[in-house]
Amino acid sequence: MTYVSGQQPETTQIRKTYLGFLIFPGFPMSCLTSMIEPLRAANEIAGQDRFGWQLISEDGARVPASAGVYFDPDITLADAANLDFIFCLSGPMAHLEHEQKSTAMLRHLARHGTRMGAVSGGVFPLARSGLMDAHPCSVHWCYKAAFEAEFPHIQAVDDVIVMDQLRYSASGAAAAFDMMLHLIEHELGAPVMTEVACWFQHPLVRGEGVRQRIPAFYTASADDMLPSAIQQAVHLFATHIDEAISVSTVAERVGLSARQLERGFKKATGQSPSHYYRLMRMKAARQLVLYSNDTLTDIAYATGYSNAAAMVRHYKDAFGITPKEERNRINLFRVKDNRSLPSI
Repeated sequence: MTYVSGQQPETTQIRKTYLGFLIFPGFPMSCLTSMIEPLRAANEIAGQDRFGWQLISEDGARVPASAGVYFDPDITLADAANLDFIFCLSGPMAHLEHEQKSTAMLRHLARHGTRMGAVSGGVFPLARSGLMDAHPCSVHWCYKAAFEAEFPHIQAVDDVIVMDQLRYSASGAAAAFDMMLHLIEHELGAPVMTEVACWFQHPLVRGEGVRQRIPAFYTASADDMLPSAIQQAVHLFATHIDEAISVSTVAERVGLSARQLERGFKKATGQSPSHYYRLMRMKAARQLVLYSNDTLTDIAYATGYSNAAAMVRHYKDAFGITPKEERNRINLFRVKDNRSLPSI
């Protein structure tokens, strides 16, 4: 991990590191506070204003967070300058309203040394701007299927944090806190970083290479808490969403008989492997229903079905609603100027 900002010349002048948070309507408020609060604490502990930050919106208007709390931006995107970092904070459906102008501004800032980043759903508008091309990025597990469908050319990884030269991404609020701790360590040293972590009772500082914890459906366990053979089976199911794999094949690959895999799955998850796998595919289908404009036929193909009818039937069994009904319902909340906004 390398930072240009914050390196101190051999003088008494201290270089301040400035961060901009580009917020979109519906952005997760927890991601913003998880980044600003450790920086504020670092300034207090160090007795120096080493970090500064500004809230940015495209047009300067107040921006509602997902919790309905409104934030007043400090500047518009057009007025952003002299920033070391810009982080996009949004849900997965967010778009730049003035796409050409705003993308040009982001590219201008990137060319002049501003590091670009995103947290949680913020990777979607940043990727749509083209600024994540050729850069791997961290994508929250609940958005991964939708992200890979829209951006097949961008490597989506399961790590909680990815810092790739001039691009930074974090899967969610806790990961964003970790990323800020790494920035604090670089700028102010490990003792200050450790004290900040302790202030917030943050027991473990995660770095690159740490994978996200994903819930094992309908159990009290995360995927990394499952027995080794079951973890391997879950991984095989997860990597065969679009091309179905049989339970017997999975059992053979993890070194179990089909009966042993069945018993192990039911003991660990309360479900049969076939039901678990189907629900995994349905969760991927739901991402595409909610966060893409793909047809139901395309969604069926993307989740391993040869036709939409079977996918729709299993979808309703899983969620109590058909994909079409769910799309119509969610679009009621995506209206602007009496027009439905795209799902992505």
